[in-house]
Amino acid sequence: MTAAQETTPSTSGPSAWARRPANLATAVTAELVERIVRGVHPPGTPLPPEPALCGAFSVSRTVVREAVKILQEKGLVQVRQGSGTIVTPPSTWDMLDELVLAATIAEDDSLAILDDLVVTRRVLESDMANVAARLADQETIDRLRALVDRMDELVDDHVTYHEHDRAFHDVIMQASGNRIARGVVRALESQVVNTARYMGRTERALCVASNRGHRRIYERIAAHDPDGAAQAMFTHITEAWLVRRNGPDTARLVR
Repeated sequence: MTAAQETTPSTSGPSAWARRPANLATAVTAELVERIVRGVHPPGTPLPPEPALCGAFSVSRTVVREAVKILQEKGLVQVRQGSGTIVTPPSTWDMLDELVLAATIAEDDSLAILDDLVVTRRVLESDMANVAARLADQETIDRLRALVDRMDELVDDHVTYHEHDRAFHDVIMQASGNRIARGVVRALESQVVNTARYMGRTERALCVASNRGHRRIYERIAAHDPDGAAQAMFTHITEAWLVRRNGPDTARLVR
């Protein structure tokens, strides 16, 4: 019998959910991640003891123990003999973890975590553009040109435009052959690509400006200019994020 299938205590108080989820340990973990990131349980303080968590979520001790084990794997808590389960500082959290990253982004009003994400993207994608400019064959160059030309036609349809935008970047990442860097970028982007805080404004003028950046990247890769491709990618990612992050005044500055 799995933890999710267990019979839970009948006298443990009201459940944390109006409708109980199928996988209880996963659901408890997700809720505790959010509480830790929000500061309900600050770093250096213990989580509530097992009986209290069982009561709060109407689950068994087995479910709570499984959830705590997952929190340990994510770097959010440390189990100390005699001290209980202690919440760890953010410096130890696994920021590539889906739940941790999503909760951190949701709670970060300063957008600092998204700034860090963009810097990480910029470093990795600039390097991959450099390599792609050295390795790209004619088929890759033709695909990039076709995507840039198509995006010029899609500037009034921001949803489809951004689908092609992501495809353009992915072609370059694949051409670099760096599967780890590509995997990191794709994992990070998957957490934010549908969020308004990351995507920002979507009007036509911004798509037009964005695709000018894409065309410069394409031209440098087609010319087999590694340094030029890296710089074009660096500039494109920087400017696109500043416009999305800071609004119309920045848009005027980076045109």
